[in-house]
Amino acid sequence: MNSSYDVIVLAAGQGKRMKAGKNKVFLELSGVPLIIHTLQVFAEDKRCERIILPINPAERPLFNKLIASFSLEEKIQMAEGGKERQNSVYNGLQLVKADRERLVLVHDGARPFVSKKTIDALLETAARSGSAIPGVRVKDTIKKVAEGRVEQTVERANLWAVHTPQAFRFDILKKAHDEAEAAAYLGTDDASLVERLGEAVYMVEDEYTNIKITTPEDLDVAEAILKRRNDGNLKGELI
Repeated sequence: MNSSYDVIVLAAGQGKRMKAGKNKVFLELSGVPLIIHTLQVFAEDKRCERIILPINPAERPLFNKLIASFSLEEKIQMAEGGKERQNSVYNGLQLVKADRERLVLVHDGARPFVSKKTIDALLETAARSGSAIPGVRVKDTIKKVAEGRVEQTVERANLWAVHTPQAFRFDILKKAHDEAEAAAYLGTDDASLVERLGEAVYMVEDEYTNIKITTPEDLDVAEAILKRRNDGNLKGELI
């Protein structure tokens, strides 16, 4: 199996729910910007040939400074972020070598704790079947609600919460984005665009610690995860 890949790391979002007054990927975890934690995962993976980073062009000087400060220039190529997440992925895809069999990962810049184990499983599954996404089984009871009134308790046995990185063969992801772009269709994630083509998408079981940092409370959780990993007390070794 050819396990080399490119990864598109999304970093152009405004992060309004964080209420930080700036792009949340610049917030610090243990004194290091969040985006650096995320980029280092892939920079240290020898299978990762290129990191494509869609950003807000106005923030390019700050990204340049951070990337140079942590000596990450070798693998990173910046792209222009779009109005929506999907537009940023589409822009990033234009920089991926048009190789049908190439594997492409799409990852949230604000999700710094993906493990080597999960990346291994994603690459293996995507190489075999074309598409793979990570997720965890839903633990809470799920209710369907309309106008504040509970309509239904949803059976959770087959429900999964989906994470990133999502992994695809290049030709499948490119076709999915091209067709969505042509139809002005906006999906909820990249897998939803692939599903729209009628392609099968396979689930890889992830770790609950692969959180996306979205709210101020998530920062506290992230600090705890990072401390436990640094202390060697948390299963799920990073690359």
